[in-house]
Amino acid sequence: QVQLVESGGGWVQAGGSLRLSCVVSGRTFGNSHIGWFRQAPGKEREFVAGVSRRGRTNYADSVKGRFTISRDNAKNTVDLQMNSLKPEDTAVYYCAADYYGSLLGSSASRYNYWGQGTQVTVSS
Repeated sequence: QVQLVESGGGWVQAGGSLRLSCVVSGRTFGNSHIGWFRQAPGKEREFVAGVSRRGRTNYADSVKGRFTISRDNAKNTVDLQMNSLKPEDTAVYYCAADYYGSLLGSSASRYNYWGQGTQVTVSS
């Protein structure tokens, strides 16, 4: 069974940085596309960033230039470095794995396995 565990969330002032990590177990990590999503209260879950099994990356327009996603296939981890954080980045952040798609997707429905989420709070 595939398990994803996020860590690294917390509280930070606007302009600060946080680094989220996602550890994946239970299936060959190198075969997965990994996405980071977030969900703020009263809003739908939205795509933040993704990295394909071949290392290609994709970002939501709202985080381009501020967030960086990276994967380490030797450690089965995907990190999300978040800089210049804004209050509107406040949300629960989830990592998710897609083992079946041929291309990296940005729709939550493409992802088969999800972590439990980690809270990120950015104060103004």
